[in-house]
Amino acid sequence: MTAKKHPSITRDYDGIALVLQGGGALGSYQAGVYEELHKTAYQPGWVAGVSIGAINAALIAGNTPQRRVERLREFWDLVSSHLQPPSLHAAIGWLGEALEKPRLAFNQLSAMWSALAGVPGFYEPRVPPAWLRPDGDPRALSFYDNAPLKRTLESLVDFDLINDKRVRLSVGAVNVRTGNSEYFDNHRCRIGPEHILASGALPPAFGPVEIDGEAYWDGGIVSNTPLQYVLDAREGRSLLVLQVDLFAARGLLPRNLAEVAQRQKDILYSSRTRYNSDKAAQIANERQALREILAGLPAATRKQPAVQAMVAALKSAPVDIVQLIYRHKPYELESKDYEFSRTSVREHWDAGRRDMCDTINHPEWLKSSGLDDGVTQYDLTRKP
Repeated sequence: MTAKKHPSITRDYDGIALVLQGGGALGSYQAGVYEELHKTAYQPGWVAGVSIGAINAALIAGNTPQRRVERLREFWDLVSSHLQPPSLHAAIGWLGEALEKPRLAFNQLSAMWSALAGVPGFYEPRVPPAWLRPDGDPRALSFYDNAPLKRTLESLVDFDLINDKRVRLSVGAVNVRTGNSEYFDNHRCRIGPEHILASGALPPAFGPVEIDGEAYWDGGIVSNTPLQYVLDAREGRSLLVLQVDLFAARGLLPRNLAEVAQRQKDILYSSRTRYNSDKAAQIANERQALREILAGLPAATRKQPAVQAMVAALKSAPVDIVQLIYRHKPYELESKDYEFSRTSVREHWDAGRRDMCDTINHPEWLKSSGLDDGVTQYDLTRKP
């Protein structure tokens, strides 16, 4: 699908890809990014996601353009609609006083409630719990039942539309038996709710999802971003990639155990994203340099079959990666990816809209990088 060109863009792209990282409750940031993106000429013809990114990707690819934002909002309103414990406000009163941080107390108690009571339309605790079930019982493999998510997907996503391939959809999972990453792509197989469930089946919260006789877990176990898959599967096409990450690699030195847990999670789920981006840029730019060296060889040498084969193998097309990274607030700790309060979901959504607006209006990435080949990265969102 050829991308629509904004008048300020000086480069023609063969396509636009929206790449969505995993991150649980933080995924409403991606929904906010898409709402703002939806107003522009930068309409993705390819959406790839892992975990919560796969759910958001399915909501985008599985709806007509005029209904996508509406469906994203329905999903995030649903999962943030749970009732708070009756004593929550009272608890915040005394705990907030003790901590001198009422919002931190609210977030922690809200996350605890999501862990204990589940999240509407997403998951519910197993009763009886997994540890009371016999070995070999599939329900002994996870704390929660994600059947509510399957029903939600079936009501909000048109899988026939996904399989019509109007928008390319790719979602990442991990084969439990082999430990290998695998992508389900509507250009290569028929996509159903089970593929989205598999991409978000993070153990031990959720059990493996069986597809064609194989069991799959959350793709974030191996890589929390589908960026590398998109770069490998683009088949020589030039791409504008909008990569939306939910964990920032850079952060402050922790001051206490709570911040240690939060920092550890950020590094765990963001480091591979940054590594993949940097490595892709390094490889592509080295390929361009090698092509320039070969072009400088004597004419007789360039005509040799081995040299011509090498030149053909090195041919590529430019990729511009525009990164949007959610930067957490001081009151968000390790529990931020399972804290589903309506307050936090709306904050994340608004942050996504603001960052996308800042990025789309930034003049730097509207101009060509000047490279005929290679990968150029941009991170133009405001810093904390």
